[in-house]
Amino acid sequence: MSLFSHRTHARLKSSTAPSASSWQSGTGNALHRRTVIPPWFINTASLILMGLLVLLSLSIGVADFSWSGILQSLLTQSANSDSSLLLVSRIPRTIAIILTGIAMAVAGMIIQVVLKNRFVEPSMVGATQSAALGLLVVSLLFPASALIVKMGVATIAAVFGMMLFMLLIHRIPPTDFLMIPLIGIVFGGIIEAVTTFIAYQTESLQMLSVWQFGDFSGVLAGRYELLWLTGGLCVLAYIIADKLTIVGLGDNIALNLGISKRQVTWIGVGMVAMMSAVVVVTVGMIPFIGLVVPNIVSRLMGDKLRRSLPAVALLGASAVLLCDIIGRSIRYPFEVPVATIFGVVGTVLFLWLLLRAPAEQ
Repeated sequence: MSLFSHRTHARLKSSTAPSASSWQSGTGNALHRRTVIPPWFINTASLILMGLLVLLSLSIGVADFSWSGILQSLLTQSANSDSSLLLVSRIPRTIAIILTGIAMAVAGMIIQVVLKNRFVEPSMVGATQSAALGLLVVSLLFPASALIVKMGVATIAAVFGMMLFMLLIHRIPPTDFLMIPLIGIVFGGIIEAVTTFIAYQTESLQMLSVWQFGDFSGVLAGRYELLWLTGGLCVLAYIIADKLTIVGLGDNIALNLGISKRQVTWIGVGMVAMMSAVVVVTVGMIPFIGLVVPNIVSRLMGDKLRRSLPAVALLGASAVLLCDIIGRSIRYPFEVPVATIFGVVGTVLFLWLLLRAPAEQ
């Protein structure tokens, strides 16, 4: 059964006036924007690119590795050093990279729809910083607690951080869309400062640095499986994509179509908080993915989530894979954290998005 009836579809088409459906970033009518490139072409190209990057990621590393050794292991049906390395390190790392890229890109798309603002992402609404604070507190108070407990506390902290942020921006006029990311940056900086102070007082700065800089060098089999939870959340986001799209069109349209704005908003906030917490617990913070990737896909495909979410997921995974490969290659055999590489690349891409001419309507 669809999320809303055929009558609801008809009302949606008749209710999307440009003034109601324009997101606060001034990108124009969300559903009536003309698609520049067909969605199937973008998804196919992204899938091919991701496949090539996966093969390259599996091939690059400090340890000696050869595909001929893998072939020999398959033919003889016996394990060797190449197959062990592939199963214990290379494949888990690549899967972790893909899941992280998908999770952060989809989380960025969700929070942009919920807040109706193109200039926000999880790290700009206090989600990742609050998750790191919760993770630090539970690690100090209950150091022997299970990883799932730490993830749960980090998720709760991320939800509370996002709730506080939404209270702060509640009175901001809808037209003052640039104030939201500015407040988010200041708010996230305050939480990060508090976290750093606690870590300094408890001599835990080294532990905190592991969570503040996204890095996949420590990912092995048995240390990344929590990221599969983000995959399930992304599937859930695709299921409720139409409801999220309607909420992004404005309060009046959501009310007219019988969608509970509050319920859908809090579902989206909870999903973003959990994705952010799982990524921080597993690999650390990686900025700009949730900001740059959704904006690129939106310019190419429009803002309808059911159509654009697959492209967002594929492009997010490919972007993180590419940055990880660059980080492993530029100072071989040493590694530069993915967060550092994507911070530079994401800044350049975001400035390009701001300065380039608007897409044709």
